[in-house]
Amino acid sequence: MAAPFKYYVLVVCCIFFLLTNKSKAWEVHFQNASNFELATTTVHMDDTNTINLILSGLDDIKDIDAKLHIISSDSGILTVHNQPIVIDDIIEGNFTGQFNISGTFLGTAKVYVNMTQNDVSERANQTLNVIIIRKEKTIDRVFTASIIALVSILYINFGAALDLGKVKEILVRPIGPLIAFVCQFLFMPLLSYFLGLILFPNNVEMQLGLFFTGVSPSGGASNIWSVILGGNLDLSISMTTISTFSAFAMMPIWIFTLGTTIFDRGELLVPYKRIGIMAVGLIVPLIVGLLIQRYLPRVAKLLVRILKTCSSLLIIFIIIFAIFTNLYLFELFTWQIFVAGLGLPWVAYIVGWTAATCFKQKHEDRVAIAIEAGIQNTGISIFILRLALAQPQGDLTTVIPVSVALMTPIPLLFYYIYLKGKDRFSKHRRGAMPVPTNPSSENGRELVTINK
Repeated sequence: MAAPFKYYVLVVCCIFFLLTNKSKAWEVHFQNASNFELATTTVHMDDTNTINLILSGLDDIKDIDAKLHIISSDSGILTVHNQPIVIDDIIEGNFTGQFNISGTFLGTAKVYVNMTQNDVSERANQTLNVIIIRKEKTIDRVFTASIIALVSILYINFGAALDLGKVKEILVRPIGPLIAFVCQFLFMPLLSYFLGLILFPNNVEMQLGLFFTGVSPSGGASNIWSVILGGNLDLSISMTTISTFSAFAMMPIWIFTLGTTIFDRGELLVPYKRIGIMAVGLIVPLIVGLLIQRYLPRVAKLLVRILKTCSSLLIIFIIIFAIFTNLYLFELFTWQIFVAGLGLPWVAYIVGWTAATCFKQKHEDRVAIAIEAGIQNTGISIFILRLALAQPQGDLTTVIPVSVALMTPIPLLFYYIYLKGKDRFSKHRRGAMPVPTNPSSENGRELVTINK
């Protein structure tokens, strides 16, 4: 049986009365040193900030033992100091105090305020959002500058060793560059996209980190490894140059098509200037090396002689310095990030080698193509992530390209050790073979003739 209409009116009136006669609740306001009210504040990792705390609406607070407990939503990345705070000086219903917060790792956290009075705790409705970001250090700038200088010197060596006649032959029959292009700008983006969906189904930032690594052009390290592992240097440099300039078109195509399915936040600024500077940065040292080859042949021969040593030292320097400057990222490593880091380049090595073998390329060409397919310019992907994402997400997602950069050389290093071991074993066997007393004799024929 339906209730009379007057009961509905009574219920509505009661609710209205309760809402309009609700007692004024206490509130909390956060301020920084500039005395501006805060809803969000930023703290550098390993730094400490002082936050002023103003409570209002405390007219009913009579107990001088009332205390404030400041709580971090994630104590692993944000630490709160100077608490609990004793409420002992209320002036006209207001109380002023302060506490310190320290960022211990990258991320975002919330600060809550609980008031405890007579063993009863009540939480304020207001919260402070804290963003913990990384402070750029001098060592970061030194690392970037040293890499630019060393790579420039190395590309001068490449220019001195480059055979322009062979480059023309490569461009006339561009089978190698075409294989590398398909691997680099078709297979790698698709692999990174689906690998991201599988490994990070609920983490869009990590999907972006992997996808942006996959759509980046090949890196100059491919030329270095081609030299070390006996690949075709001329083919390697040609493929890297083509890949770098192709990135102007291919990166936006992938980002604005497949990329929008995982990154839907409006227009994404593609760093054309960064790619252009990188392309010029590759070409200018090469031209200097070619000029040395043309006008200073003795210097060019010396540069070619030390090319492999310089390449090896640069690889070692990059790996050690990159690990040292990004130690904080290792705290983010999970098995998914580990698999993503090794899966992207290692699968590409196999695909590049297999494709080159199917097209019956020479061994040194297969080596260069496989290396070119698997090595990405992780510096470009890191730059895009930091440009596209707000901090600290920009820094957090760079764990993916850093993981890829660390895992990329591992199979190449093992292959180098294998080649060295094989070479040493071959020399040992040749040294152990008996030397015939009469090299002109065949199967003892001369001995038989003498006996006759």
